[in-house]
Formats: sequence, C-alpha cells, structure tokens
Amino acid sequence: MRVVLLASGSGSLAQSIIDARDSGKLNIEILQLISDKHSQAIERASAAGISTTYLPMLEDRSIWDTQLFETVKKLNPDLVVSVGFMRILAAPFVSEFPTINTHPALLPKFPGAHAVRDALNAGAQVTGSTVHWVDTGIDTGTVIAQKEVVVLPQDDESSLHERIKIVERELIVETLQSFIAHGLPRRTNES
Repeated sequence: MRVVLLASGSGSLAQSIIDARDSGKLNIEILQLISDKHSQAIERASAAGISTTYLPMLEDRSIWDTQLFETVKKLNPDLVVSVGFMRILAAPFVSEFPTINTHPALLPKFPGAHAVRDALNAGAQVTGSTVHWVDTGIDTGTVIAQKEVVVLPQDDESSLHERIKIVERELIVETLQSFIAHGLPRRTNES
C-alpha cells in the first residue's frame, strides 16, 4: 500500500506508522509527508529517509488547495493518512483521494479541535480515539474504528490527551494493517 502522510504537529502519529513500517508490522510505502507548518513531523520523516514537502497555508486558500491536490496527485497514493493535520480538506481532494484521519474522541461525540477538553467539560466517563474517513465536514466522515479510554477522576486535559494519544497510535497502525489485509473499505459517499 502506497500512502501519503499529512501532518501539522509533533509527528508522534506519523512516527508510529514509520516505526510499524520499519519493524515489519506494516507493509507500506510512505511516499511523502506533507506539512503546512515547519513541524517536528517533517524532522521525523526526514530522519526516517521519507521525502517531505512543506506547504504553508496561503492567504488565498483556493491556491493552497490546488497546490495540495496537485502535490498528492503526482504521488498517486492508494491512501492519504491525516496524522494530526489541522486543516479541513477541500471537496475535490477528499473525493479524489481516499483519506483517513484520527480524532481524540469517540465520534460523533466531541468533534473539532478541542475534543479532549469538550469531553472533560461534558463530564464524560469514557472517551477514546476514532479513525474515520475524511469528508468535507469537521470530523463527520464515516467511522472506521474506535477504541475507548476511561476518564480517570484525576484527569486534566493534558493527562487524558496523553493517554488517548497512546491508543490513537495503536489504532492507526491496526487500521492500516486491516486495510493491507482486507483492502480499503468502501466510503459511504462512494457510488
């Protein structure tokens, strides 16, 4: 399976995929890591010998959307994996490229950028991680896999998020293993 990684941050999710590839758990070719920020994710990918592209957000979002689309189209991946990429992808992108994302909550509960804080504020006893298809909404794509994380009485946003990240890294690797073994599942918006 040929994949492109999209990342904006520390790259811990990307690193879990790289490590799984390097250990033989994942039989994938990582074509490139693309980041919209000068991020640690770029450093991690470069250190692993993976090609990287820095594609900063532009004032004209439509130009950036086209640049991202054309960059990925040239790579011709089987799958795009959003690993902490903090941008909504344009409709032409998600209709052209099968794209999955991880989210630190049990969707459809707590979508958006503050899922962990929202779960705590809502008094959730259980939250977790979701891998889902990316569509044009914010964390609205079809759920592929989920794992629960129990909220502990002493949890704050940071401690809970760290425990979710551990599960998130396991879940993305397990999801990719399933795709390799069984093929990509259908996205509900496909005809």
